[in-house]
Amino acid sequence: MKIIVTSIFVEDQDKALEFYSEKLGFIKKEDVPVGEFRWITLVSPDDHNGTQLLLEPNDHPAAKEYQKKIFADGIPAIMFGVADVRQEYRRLIGKGVKFTMEPTEMGNVTIAVFDDTCGNLIQIAQK
Repeated sequence: MKIIVTSIFVEDQDKALEFYSEKLGFIKKEDVPVGEFRWITLVSPDDHNGTQLLLEPNDHPAAKEYQKKIFADGIPAIMFGVADVRQEYRRLIGKGVKFTMEPTEMGNVTIAVFDDTCGNLIQIAQK
């Protein structure tokens, strides 16, 4: 068994697609209409057949509440691995991404956290 799709709740699918593809550099894998929303997935540019990230509409009240509460508590919704957190931090700052935590060493891991503009905090980590 392996993970093939994981999702993140987003307030606006179009805005999220733009952020995750243009700012973060993920590649759109699927974009299929599903009722009033779309099934939009992205993959890493380094692994076109890897785990897909689904931009899940937060239309359900429980999804909105969950998303709001973890954001308010400063809890990242997801973590992405990077080869060099400081280099990625500088690249994303250059693209206008707003960080809530600068690169910080935590034992053998260096992390940073940013706002995805779609209702989530995202953590990047380097082991």
